[in-house]
Amino acid sequence: LHASKSRDKIASRTKWAEERGYGSSDESTSSGGGPKLIIAGAPASGKGTQCEIIKDKYGVVHLSTGDMLRAAVAAGTEVGKQAKDFMDSGKLVPDEVIIGVVKDRLDESDCVEKGWLLDGFPRTPAQAQALADAGVSADCFIFLNVPDDVLVERVVGRRTDPETGKIYHMTFSPPDDEEVLARLEQRSDDTEEKVKVRLEQFHANVEAVKGSYTDISVEVDGTQKPDEVCAVIMESIDKALA
Repeated sequence: LHASKSRDKIASRTKWAEERGYGSSDESTSSGGGPKLIIAGAPASGKGTQCEIIKDKYGVVHLSTGDMLRAAVAAGTEVGKQAKDFMDSGKLVPDEVIIGVVKDRLDESDCVEKGWLLDGFPRTPAQAQALADAGVSADCFIFLNVPDDVLVERVVGRRTDPETGKIYHMTFSPPDDEEVLARLEQRSDDTEEKVKVRLEQFHANVEAVKGSYTDISVEVDGTQKPDEVCAVIMESIDKALA
């Protein structure tokens, strides 16, 4: 069910991008391979929407740690086996194993040829340092900056249609159909109390992570309309790759 909802979200974001002319492009960097990008932002900062647009525009491989861990476990790689041991015992996968998984994935041919977009990783300064120690460098670090009160409003107002997986917002994009409205559900972790905990965890590390990428960091006002946020991000990436 969770995977199905994720696919619905991705499909919705992709349709949004295509309708605005942000579809696939053969734009990429020259012989050195594709762009190497990192994007960071708090929950509900709009990161997912922008990731879809960046992926379609530049043809990069979109990577999240969750997807990479699951793929490494399924493939039975050495680091995947290590990760599986921790995951099966209900423990957090340690940084050194995660870095191994990420480094292996970035070394695969599609990432080398097309470039990559690391989504929400590194999350901590220790991970940023470990990534650097492993020889991984990026062209551009994008940070979506949205005030906490706006993030809380975005999260708390979210509702999901259990039949279609479509996500609505009670303030910004409520459904027109009364029948749909009546069956909407709120995720258990989309409460004000829980989102504030997630934001505290995010803020505890994000400044230090940003500090690791000062030379290539771009801060974008995430309170703007998605089109406007996208325009700033595209301009920043193009400058970084020039």
